Amino acid sequence: MSKDKALEDLFLAQKPHFDDKADFMSALNRRLDAVEYVRQHQEATIRRYKMAMVVAFIVGVVSGAVTLAFVLSMPADMPLFTVHVQSGILVWLAENSRIILTTLLALLMSLGMMSIISNIHDILHLQRNHIIAETA
Repeated sequence: MSKDKALEDLFLAQKPHFDDKADFMSALNRRLDAVEYVRQHQEATIRRYKMAMVVAFIVGVVSGAVTLAFVLSMPADMPLFTVHVQSGILVWLAENSRIILTTLLALLMSLGMMSIISNIHDILHLQRNHIIAETA
C-alpha cells in the first residue's frame, strides 16, 4: 500500500510543461498514429491466427477421415509384409506395420495439406503486395 502511495505522490508531483502546442500536437498525433498502426497489426495477426486454427482443425478432420477410411478398407488378417528372421525389432515392426503405416500416412497428409495451404497463403500475400505497390 505504501508503494502505491509513493507512486501516486510521484505522479502528482510531476507537472509537465509544454512550450509549443503545435510541436506537442504533432508529436502526439504521430504517437497516436503509431498506436493505431500497432492495434491494426495486432488485430490482423489475431485474425490470421484464428484462421490458421480453423484450417488446422479442418486438415485434422479430413486427414483423420481419409486415414480411417484407408485403415478400415484394408483386410485385418493379412500382414503388409512378412519377416522370416526372428529378430525382436523386425517382428514388432511386422506386427505393428498397419498402425505405423496409418500414422505415417496421417502425418504425411497433414504435412502436405498444410504446405499447400501455406503456398496458397503466400501467393495471395504476394498478389496483395503487388497490387498495393502498383497503386502507390
